[in-house]
Amino acid sequence: MGLLCIRRTLAQGLLSGCFSGLGTATADALYGCIAAFSLTAIATLVLEQQFYLRLFGGVFLLYLGYTAFTAAPGEPTAKPGDKRLLTTYISAFFLTLTNPLTIMSFAAVFAGLGLGEAGGNYQAAGVLVLGVFIGSMLWWLALSSLVVLLRSRFDHKRLAWINRLAGIIIAGFGLVSLIASLS
Repeated sequence: MGLLCIRRTLAQGLLSGCFSGLGTATADALYGCIAAFSLTAIATLVLEQQFYLRLFGGVFLLYLGYTAFTAAPGEPTAKPGDKRLLTTYISAFFLTLTNPLTIMSFAAVFAGLGLGEAGGNYQAAGVLVLGVFIGSMLWWLALSSLVVLLRSRFDHKRLAWINRLAGIIIAGFGLVSLIASLS
């Protein structure tokens, strides 16, 4: 997701990178809610469907890799109110959801913090999930801002190579996801 956020920031500007991060942070918070509030039925359902989630995620990553590889670099174009920002948010959200093992990661971290022993302390769980969302969003904002600051150091030729490299790496993750879904 980091590479996708960087690439979108380079290609479409700070808002696009931030909306990618917002989609990822929202999915992280959703998985955090599932883990923090011990919603085991939902977690089990998501884990049972990981074949389809990985399959969908893998195909989507292949598509994103192809579009990144073939994209011509240009000036950032995303503006407030741009409909592409909603698409950027939604795609990042669903792409993050295609990694159901994130629930297990949150469950392990929350258990390590003693959240499971809080005896149904929903306030503590809510604060922790809010912290996950805010921390995640701050990370994506910082990453996107850094990319915007460094963008001027790249000429058109270097940006084209970054697109190609990002496309190859993103498509590689798609292949890994497809292979993992088959095993």
